[in-house]
Amino acid sequence: QVQLVESGGGLVQPGGSLRLSCAASGRTFSQYGMGWFRQAPGKEREFVAAISWSGVRRYYADSVKGRFTISRDNAKNTVYLQLNSLKPEDTAVYYCAGDQLNAYGSSWYPTSSGSWGQGTQVTVSS
Repeated sequence: QVQLVESGGGLVQPGGSLRLSCAASGRTFSQYGMGWFRQAPGKEREFVAAISWSGVRRYYADSVKGRFTISRDNAKNTVYLQLNSLKPEDTAVYYCAGDQLNAYGSSWYPTSSGSWGQGTQVTVSS
């Protein structure tokens, strides 16, 4: 397993931007499918985006398509989520996740052998 640590959350006005980072420990990061999920108060955790081992394939939830961008830097063991045109409904705790199961679509979800970060709060409010 890899250990994951998110950063970059905060308070932003509607229409603003943030970039979340997820730093991974371990030497096999490049063989991990990586993704971002979010959980708003009173709601279930939901898929946001995922990226394949090489970074070539990327998948997004319909609600964030065109506004969020997932990327990774395997040399830095880091995956990013760029959040643009933020809306109040994007307010949630954002979690980074990784698994040796490669990302294959918007239904990708880490297995029981996967890893989760501790989460970072994103609040969109004026």
